[in-house]
Amino acid sequence: MSPFAIVLSTIVFFGSLALIFSEKVNRSIVAIAGSMLMIIVGKILGFYTEEAAIEAIDFNTLGLLMGMMILVAMLEPTGFFEYLAVLAARTSKGKPIRLFVLLGGITTVLSMFLDNVTTVVLIAPVTILISEILGVSALPYLVAEAILSNTGGAATLVGDPPNVLIGSAAGLSFNDFLVHALPIVLVSWAGALFLLQYLFKKELAKRPRRSKAVMKLNPAETLNQPQTARKILIVLGGAILFFFLHNSLHIEPSLVALAAAAVALLWVQPDIQEILKKVEWSVLVFFGALFIMVGGLEHSGALSLVVGLFSKSSGISPVLFGVLIIWIVAALSAVVDNVPITIALIPIVKGLGETGMDVGPLWWALVLGAGFGGNGTIIGATANIIVASLSEKTREPITSAVWVKRGLPVMLLTCAIASILYALLYRWL
Repeated sequence: MSPFAIVLSTIVFFGSLALIFSEKVNRSIVAIAGSMLMIIVGKILGFYTEEAAIEAIDFNTLGLLMGMMILVAMLEPTGFFEYLAVLAARTSKGKPIRLFVLLGGITTVLSMFLDNVTTVVLIAPVTILISEILGVSALPYLVAEAILSNTGGAATLVGDPPNVLIGSAAGLSFNDFLVHALPIVLVSWAGALFLLQYLFKKELAKRPRRSKAVMKLNPAETLNQPQTARKILIVLGGAILFFFLHNSLHIEPSLVALAAAAVALLWVQPDIQEILKKVEWSVLVFFGALFIMVGGLEHSGALSLVVGLFSKSSGISPVLFGVLIIWIVAALSAVVDNVPITIALIPIVKGLGETGMDVGPLWWALVLGAGFGGNGTIIGATANIIVASLSEKTREPITSAVWVKRGLPVMLLTCAIASILYALLYRWL
């Protein structure tokens, strides 16, 4: 391809990326405009077409995300998430450290199987309410929920959007994540929880003024649609079972998610218009547009240049190369959302595989870097931005400075733990 095509496609991609994260425009609109501009430039210069753009979209990823979004949209109004949070408050008996661990643990487990952004959107407001009842600051609980959600989400195929992207591109199954990513994430998660308790030791050491008040809360009162919640949880459990089996049955995870959504809709028969309104269409459009832009980079030859540069590093130890990927991706994810970083790096890793390099371990390095890097700054992950926005209603809003003091050390620790375990388990990966 001509150098002119490479330069123009790169300008379109990174120019769009800069606008997407300027916080002054709608990122989905910018992504759509960028994808259309990439197609126009590609057609004029002869390196990209509409057909190639459609082929660049990973519909398996979009289908999986859409199916899970529908299930979450149906589960949300039942009060199930509020039920778990209130149950955790009662179980803690008003003890800050116990509440800290319980809320963080519940948020993590939910984020391993559901969208972590939706999880914190639903858990955080209840956390603020519980903190007000106890008479304590909500800040440590909110920060921990977002960080532990991001960390735990890296453990499963459906736990975090980058995992969905990587799993689809690399052909990794749900079980592959449980075998290779989950052990490393669990150790890293434990380290993150321990460090967060230390970083918030002053806040958690304060005795609540009304510790007995939480015992008056009744979890059952928050579960306003128990029968509906039960039906959706049964369907969700079935979906998780088929996620375990999808590789053996030779079916895509997207089919499992969409089939589960269809079964839940038929069984519950909710107001379909209301459910569809809750599906994050802008996120799906954003992903699709990013796929088109990265496809343009690939067809222009820009990504081949990057692959060539990486392939020249063959003299570096494969283990060290994987560790470098963890830290590079984590650093990039801390300042730019991990989704576009992941979408851009996937074809590069694929390209390295075509040169003969063993890229199996590199996929896990990408998973770990993208999953842990978002904790470094307040803009590193969408969940961080959401809890920071919600905290503005409290007496102690979460600022960028506050986040860096807590989130950056956690990011560094989890990446260090992941690097050590990655090096030790490299042959197994």
